[in-house]
Amino acid sequence: MTVDTEDLVEALKSAVGAGQVLTGEAVSEDMAHDEALGLEPVRPAAVVKPTTTEEVASVVAWASSTGTPITARGSGTGLSGACIPHPDGVLISFENMRSIVEIDLDNHVAVVQPGVTLHELDDALKPHGLIYPVQPGENSASLGGNVATNAGGMRAVRYGVTRNQVLGLTAVLGTGEVITTGGKFVKATSGYDLTQLVIGSEGTLALATEAILRLHPRAAHAATVLVPFPDLGHVAASIPRIVGSGINPTILEYIDFITMTAITSAANLDLGVPQEIKDAAMAYLVVVLENHVDSRVEEDTQALAELCTELGGLDVYVLPPSAGSALIEARERAFWTAKAMNANEIIDVVVPRAEIPGYLDQCQVVANEYGSLVVGCGHAGDGNVHLSVFQPDPEKCHATVHGILAAGVERGGAVSGEHGIGRAKKAHLAEIEDPNKLDLMRRIKAAFDPAGILNPGAIFD
Repeated sequence: MTVDTEDLVEALKSAVGAGQVLTGEAVSEDMAHDEALGLEPVRPAAVVKPTTTEEVASVVAWASSTGTPITARGSGTGLSGACIPHPDGVLISFENMRSIVEIDLDNHVAVVQPGVTLHELDDALKPHGLIYPVQPGENSASLGGNVATNAGGMRAVRYGVTRNQVLGLTAVLGTGEVITTGGKFVKATSGYDLTQLVIGSEGTLALATEAILRLHPRAAHAATVLVPFPDLGHVAASIPRIVGSGINPTILEYIDFITMTAITSAANLDLGVPQEIKDAAMAYLVVVLENHVDSRVEEDTQALAELCTELGGLDVYVLPPSAGSALIEARERAFWTAKAMNANEIIDVVVPRAEIPGYLDQCQVVANEYGSLVVGCGHAGDGNVHLSVFQPDPEKCHATVHGILAAGVERGGAVSGEHGIGRAKKAHLAEIEDPNKLDLMRRIKAAFDPAGILNPGAIFD
């Protein structure tokens, strides 16, 4: 069913008010895309900026009755094309729903609207000595986007990912119905866990309009440790030993030497590593240790240094706080560095962490087969590998990406560890994933969104 643009605009104005509807030239170019590489931007027929759950429900109910596609957008920092709208559809921007509804100090939870950014929430939590630990590398990202993609980040080795932190949701189904799931509690056995179904569904099942987030005490003391290794095999072998040592790192990252050179150069960062060590190091381990007691950080740092030396580290550097923070920030901006260097694709496969060295060897075999350059870094503690692919030929680039993704699944992994499928990887998912699972996903979507209006074309066709 095709809806006349004039009728569409009038219906949206009726639902949310004239001042919250944009069309034509008023729709900015930024609204047409996210940060995924290689996808064409698309301007929607209209953008709406609701302020309440009721307004979102009203827009979705109308869209369901007319078959009008709906795409949700937070900050647009995603990397899979999941918030690229349809030319005849409506983009719901959550930029006007950015209230921190409550910080409950007794239950250690925050209740937030989807437009709240990670930076805004962190600023609000600092005075209370609390943190929301999911930090996927872009603090301008919205909490709604984090929920939609099940965002992870470097702290996942200690705290887990978004689905480990979201205790409940208010969400609008594809029918316009509103549901509330979970609550200010950690566990429940009352039927299906609808919270977890919505998390990571990329706006295809429901639109989250409020989230209850678990909070944690903010550590007062920290140390950043940099360990150069002769190869990735030594790095990978060190991971289970470090995780099993009881040190409990907050961040445990590997960075190959090409990526380390690129990100430190982009940040104009000198970490004080002698040239002879740089020449011998093919990979680096970055470890952040945190604790509420300064002496415990010192003890853990010493234990880590001894363990890494035993495991073949070329040296151990405890970075000054400013350099440590700068390195973590540079690592978080690795995507932007790769983008500036004209990477053609960014991949985020996850494999069992013990599989990392063999998997990376297999990636190089694939890269060599198609004449591609593949470099990267990753969350070594949880097996999430981030790779940048440099291959300007579209067919060879697609083949390289597909081979790398398939190799990860063959080793017990998954196509995406945290960026999601969106539109960028759905063709790969369709070829690699179990068809029975994809059929079940479609049936679940039909239950949540019978008219098929929520983000059609994301995850699968």
